[in-house]
Amino acid sequence: MTNLVADVVVVGSGVVGLGAAYSAVRRGLRVIVVDRTAAPVGATIRNFGHLCIGAQTGLAREFADASRDIWLRLASDAGFWLRESGTLIAARGDDEIALLERASLSDDIRMLDADELLRHAPLRREAVVGGARIETDLQTNPREAASAIVSYLASLGVEFRFRTAVTEVSASRVQTTRGAIDSGLVIVAVNHDIDQLLPELAERVGVVRCALDMMRVTADLPRALDAPLLTGWSLLRYGRFGSFTETAALRERLHAERPELAALDLNQMYTQLPDGTLIIGDSHSKSAQPGPFQPEAAFDAFLAEATGLFEVDRFRVLERWQGVYASASTDFLIEEPEPGLHVIAATTGIGMTTGLGLAERTLETALNRAPLPAQGGTS
Repeated sequence: MTNLVADVVVVGSGVVGLGAAYSAVRRGLRVIVVDRTAAPVGATIRNFGHLCIGAQTGLAREFADASRDIWLRLASDAGFWLRESGTLIAARGDDEIALLERASLSDDIRMLDADELLRHAPLRREAVVGGARIETDLQTNPREAASAIVSYLASLGVEFRFRTAVTEVSASRVQTTRGAIDSGLVIVAVNHDIDQLLPELAERVGVVRCALDMMRVTADLPRALDAPLLTGWSLLRYGRFGSFTETAALRERLHAERPELAALDLNQMYTQLPDGTLIIGDSHSKSAQPGPFQPEAAFDAFLAEATGLFEVDRFRVLERWQGVYASASTDFLIEEPEPGLHVIAATTGIGMTTGLGLAERTLETALNRAPLPAQGGTS
């Protein structure tokens, strides 16, 4: 059997891989995407759908800004739900207000008093002292967005080879369980599974898995949540807030008062989907191979914290799940083991926010350095 031939082969159909395929097909190249699953089922669909652009700094902010433009274009062209929501931040203590005021010296974070925050979020009046809004952020439904992007890319001519495992990669050939594919450029975007395909590279850069618990709930809220909602626990996680003395003071206070939540490595945040249900979470635990068993204590904590914050007495659980994403000592894995073979991943929990921009930058760099001629192919 004659090998398939493509200008670009993308290994992995998560958000980074889809972004690479989109960048390539927009340039008129023949693209094949290979994935061992039958559809995107990993971190790309197991998240909040929160595109948290304004909370990033440095390279992450560059990728996030680029991603924002691509998300808006894709939503329009592929026809999935996405809104320019911004992000609300609920402050429950004066130290959280102090941190937000420090961060709001730039023009994309706006302080809110308690009354204004409550007009946008159905929270208990006694639970908050004020808050802020990040103006730049977006929200989507990740389960719908991923499948819509796959369909749209297929309509543009991208060929998807699902249920096909990749066994070996080089700059010019991808070996799969359904035969070889010859290519002028290979993009490997398999998230944490890089340790299965390129184990020495994964070990060198320290890639492990970060497992997180999440759930979707419903409740009789008195009004809708206008935007994704972060809390003080969230401020400890994002680069935009990480460099201030106020952040260290907040971490010390939260960890001292709530060590059980600190042990969960909590990011207490919420997004509301168009059907009115809430995604809530999440906890974090890193290891080479997370166990499959999810302690109920994490879910109990999510519900207790949500009940204390929202203006409702009870939530009904609809779904629980475990998300897994790649983690390393830096925010991104950007490697080129040989010319023409690119290995990329977001190695922290901001893949949806930055992944499309990371993929676009990788394609732009690779193609400008060595432009690829369009090639024909056969099976």
